Amino acid sequence: MFGFTLHFSRWGALVTLFLSVASVVFTVPNLIPLSAYESLPAWAQLPRMPLGLDLRGGTSLLYQIDTAQLKKGWLQSVQTDARRALSEERVAHTGVVIAGNQVRVTLRDPSKMDVALDRLKKFAQPVSASLFTGRGGAGGLDLAIAGSENGVITIEPTPPGVQARVENAISRSIEVVRRRIDPEGTTEATIQKEGEDRILIQVPGLAPAEVKARVGTTAKLTFQLVDQTMSPSEAEAGGVPPDDALLPDSEHPGAYVLVHKEIIVSGDDLTNAYAGYDNRSGGIGERAVDFEFNSRGAAAFARVTRENIGKPFAIVLDNKVISAPVIRSEIPGGRGQITGNFSLDDVNRLALLLRSGALPASLSIIEERSVGPSLGADSIQSGKIAAIVGFTAVSGLMIASYGLFGLFSIVALVVNIAIVMACLSLFHATLTLPGIAGIVLTMGVAVDANVLIYERIREEMKSGRGMITSIEAGFDRAYGTIIDSHLTGLLAAIILYIFGSGSVRGFAVTLSFGIVSSLFTSITVTRLMVSTWLRKTRPAVLEI
Repeated sequence: MFGFTLHFSRWGALVTLFLSVASVVFTVPNLIPLSAYESLPAWAQLPRMPLGLDLRGGTSLLYQIDTAQLKKGWLQSVQTDARRALSEERVAHTGVVIAGNQVRVTLRDPSKMDVALDRLKKFAQPVSASLFTGRGGAGGLDLAIAGSENGVITIEPTPPGVQARVENAISRSIEVVRRRIDPEGTTEATIQKEGEDRILIQVPGLAPAEVKARVGTTAKLTFQLVDQTMSPSEAEAGGVPPDDALLPDSEHPGAYVLVHKEIIVSGDDLTNAYAGYDNRSGGIGERAVDFEFNSRGAAAFARVTRENIGKPFAIVLDNKVISAPVIRSEIPGGRGQITGNFSLDDVNRLALLLRSGALPASLSIIEERSVGPSLGADSIQSGKIAAIVGFTAVSGLMIASYGLFGLFSIVALVVNIAIVMACLSLFHATLTLPGIAGIVLTMGVAVDANVLIYERIREEMKSGRGMITSIEAGFDRAYGTIIDSHLTGLLAAIILYIFGSGSVRGFAVTLSFGIVSSLFTSITVTRLMVSTWLRKTRPAVLEI
């Protein structure tokens, strides 16, 4: 009599039970207080869902990259490269200057125009059309280089080239900021591009001042020789030479240092930086930052220190001279030290900034929001109340409408929520307030499948079918509708995730897990409970 398709194999029942119990086990760590969780031994600390900014509290900052500074730095780089290239080709010129949005080269002998153009045009690089011009094929060059009959060559960034630079700077800035904000990968920070030239940074549990301190410094480190042909005061009074720059001295407030613009070694060649102590103090006394170069930087550093013994060189950080020691001897091995009047926090922050790399351009804050822990706690409490009220209302309605079968639905609903929370924990997906809304919505989606099945069973019984046949038909014939509705909801959630951002994505992730787990619980968990109940009790009449 009971040989119907609701029958579960032993392995099928065991797998369903195992998944249900495992989901509950992985949900428990999210339900206990954080203090109790941290007191557990390491092997018992199962993954927890990281809480988002709106639940845990923290800082949200919207930065905009300084595109004007980016263009200026690019033009200065082109200016330096053009001078070097013309010198190597032995092409004389009366000046290589930046004029507006272009670099202008004036040749002494216009007959050298072809030689100069051939060399300078090698600086221009192709730009991808698919990303920046919207057309197929070549996207053009990032620099427009042209010469005139009077011996003047102009080098000007093209619009696709500027856009490519901005895109590249945004990508590099995001990576640098990520290394600064979350060097260990445990902060659950959200760092993403917003618009064309903006970066959104959301950091749970970190004060705004600390986030700004880590992000706000460009950390562009360079090593440049000091110009000793004149004093800074003479340069300020009589004019700074075109190849020099007058930079403020961090060690002596109000003073300046005259340095050559040529960068002998760049911070881009740094491989490591860490806090230490001044070597001259025998390991005690003044704090310092020790650094190491890669092979290219080490070779350049050794060559420059060997050729300039007895001369001072400046260590420049963000256009400020933080130290200007005299080169006593060649410094091989690619190791050096930055000394100064540093506090412990100063050396740790500077070491972190140097390790993470320099920002390609400075960032400015255009929007700042701070969420306190109390507001996050209020959000969690509101989410709990919403979940409890929703669960209670759904449970009462299902039990009132379908009796024992309604109770089966509630058990399946508990398993469904456990699966969602377990998936969020295992995938380390951040739970936000919209995510809690997704869990609450999942409750309705989950019991909706059971409502379809139970109503189908009622219709079959009203048509005169037997109890077992009606139950079998109710499950089998409702599956098509259940799968269609779930796939439609899942497709909508996927679209929200692809085209949404921030909290919208959090809602989409939670809803996706809920829809998939609802399909599992309605097809297997509820069916297993009904099948087991029929086998154990063998009821004569079905009340539903």
